[in-house]
Amino acid sequence: MRSGPISNGSGKMVDATFEDGAERPVHVSAIDAEDLKIVSAMVQDAVFPMTEMRWERGARRFALLLNRFRWEDRAAAERRGRPYERVQSLLIFEDVLHVASQGIDRTETDTVLSLLSLEFEPGEDGAGRLHLVLAGDGAIALDVECINATLRDVTRPYIAPSGHVPDHGA
Repeated sequence: MRSGPISNGSGKMVDATFEDGAERPVHVSAIDAEDLKIVSAMVQDAVFPMTEMRWERGARRFALLLNRFRWEDRAAAERRGRPYERVQSLLIFEDVLHVASQGIDRTETDTVLSLLSLEFEPGEDGAGRLHLVLAGDGAIALDVECINATLRDVTRPYIAPSGHVPDHGA
C-alpha cells in the first residue's frame, strides 16, 4: 500500500503507520497483489446496493460506492465501549478492460450485495483478473491491464446499523 512520509511534528519526516489513519478518512491505493490484500481486508463485509456500481467503459474504470465496516476502528470502539462504525467509501479500479458477473441479477435493483474479498489472478505482463467475491455465491470479475485500485472514504463514519461486528460463523 502506498503512503508517503508524514511529519512527526518536529519537521522530521517518518513513515506513516496504520494507527496514524485510525481517526482520519482512509485514502489508500493498491498497485500490486500485496497491496490488494490490504485493501481487501479493509473492504471485507462492505455492503452496497446494486445501483451503486458503475463501469465506465470509455474511461476503463469500475467503481463501487460501499458502506464499509471500519475494521481499523474496531479495537478502539471496544476499548471505549462505543458502537462500531461504518463509512461510505469509493472503491475504484482503473485500467479495466472487461467486466463480467455471475450469481447477480442486474434487474433486481433493490438488491444489496455484500463484498467478502478481493482476489487477483495474474496473467501476463502485470495484467490479470480481479475477482470481487460476494456473499451468496455472487462474483464480479474485472479483466485489468494492471492492478490500479483506490479506496477512499467519502463521508464521516456512522454507527453500524446492526450494532455488531460482521460474523461469518465458525
